[in-house]
This record gives sequence, structure tokens and C-alpha cells, in this order.
Amino acid sequence: MGPTGVKRNADCEWDDFDPEAYYNHNYRDLREDDRYIIEQVRDHFSAVFGDGVPDHGLRGIDVGTGSNLYPALTMLPFCAELTLYERSMNNIRWLEKQKSNDCPSWADSWHKFWDVLVERPAYWRVANPAIQLAKLMDPVPGSVYELAPDTPYDVGTMFFVAESITAEQAEFRSGMDHFLDALAPGAPFAIAFMEHSSGYEVGDHQFPATDVDRAKVSDCLRDRVRDVRIKHIGRGTNPVRNGYSGMLIALGRVNGGLDEGTRTPA
Repeated sequence: MGPTGVKRNADCEWDDFDPEAYYNHNYRDLREDDRYIIEQVRDHFSAVFGDGVPDHGLRGIDVGTGSNLYPALTMLPFCAELTLYERSMNNIRWLEKQKSNDCPSWADSWHKFWDVLVERPAYWRVANPAIQLAKLMDPVPGSVYELAPDTPYDVGTMFFVAESITAEQAEFRSGMDHFLDALAPGAPFAIAFMEHSSGYEVGDHQFPATDVDRAKVSDCLRDRVRDVRIKHIGRGTNPVRNGYSGMLIALGRVNGGLDEGTRTPA
């Protein structure tokens, strides 16, 4: 615990995270806020890569996957490799079970999420998404603060992670920086946030959060990305839990690349 009582990432027992409890509460059913996010990410990646599958498969990464597979699904048609980078060993074991058994949670949950994605051609061209996801996904243990790949990734997602692993603003920014540093120039990304989160429970454990809003997210992205859009999703009539004011989804591309063009301010 820091000198001001703020809970740091290292203060948490991440290996005690309960992936089944998190999955059952958040993702067994498709919520309307997640539907909106999926639609936005689907259209963003389709706009960047086109509706056809790229001639050469790309390298994708989802940071802090936990037991949430829909960020990986948004990258599935475009990738030949999918790294699922995760701190908690309980979550790693859950992901390895999904990989080794052709995604057993597909029938209960993820087919509903895929039904939203297949509204764009790149996705409906994937013949068997459950088997394809299990084939490509590679669960890799590690902390976002140590993320430093030898070769940067071509596309990336990070959903409800940077602000949901610490209460310290400096660690939130570090998580954002490490994620963006792991992507190649010009790489498209999608980052989702819980807005004004006060922390959350999973099973019997309480986990911290950083209080972030659109302005703080924009400040982290400024001078690092282009073509960025930050959209707000309200809590609606059925919030997923107490202690947050909504969600944010940031879509854009990392600065650089051959088609740099004109950068849009965050």
C-alpha cells in the first residue's frame, strides 16, 4: 500500500482472481453496452483492414484478457497469431482450458458476441470461429508493466485493464504506455475503460480502480495516436455493478506508418 493509502497493482493477489465468477457475472449473457462496444470495434478494424482477410496474417495481442474472449474475437479474421497476455495464473489456466478444448464456453456465451461481429464480411468468412480462436490463441503470462515484445504487434486490444488493476494514476498511465509501445507504427487499437470506477469485487476479493474519464484517457493518448475517437457508453437501466458512471471505448491507430496522414487530436 502506498504512503497515501492508495492501492497499487503489487498490493493485489491477482493469482486469486476467480475467472469463472468474473465470466458468469459479466459475459455469460451479451449486455447492450458490450454489444455497442463490439459494433464499434468491429467497424473500426473492418475500416482499417477492409472486409477481406489480409493476404498475410497479422500478429494481434489482447492485454489483460482474463475470462473475456470478445476482444480477441474482434481481431480473429485478421490474425495468424493471437497473444492473450494475462497477469493472473488462475486466468491463464482458464484460457488454456479454452484453448485445449476448442473453446467450451462458446456454446454458453461467445456465439452471441460473434453474431454481432458477423454483420461485417470479414467475420462471416471465418468458417468455424470457435475452433479458429482455440487454434490461434496463445495465453502468455505477464504483467502489462513488463510488456516489451521483441517484435511489435500489428493490432491490439486492452479492455477494462489499465484503470482496473491499480488506484494510482501513474500506474494507469504506465499501463497505457506499455500497451501502446507494444504496437507497431500505424497499428489499429481498441481500449475500453470503466469510467469513474471506485473498484470492484470478484468472488471474495476486492480489486482497485483508477478514477478515469474522457479527459484523462485523451491525455494519455495525445501525441501517441492518430484518427482517435473516444465514445461514451452510459450505465443504462441494468448496470453491470455499482461504483462506476459508464464505459469508454477509444479507437484509433498508433502514430507512424506509411499512411500517416493527418492526426486527429484526441
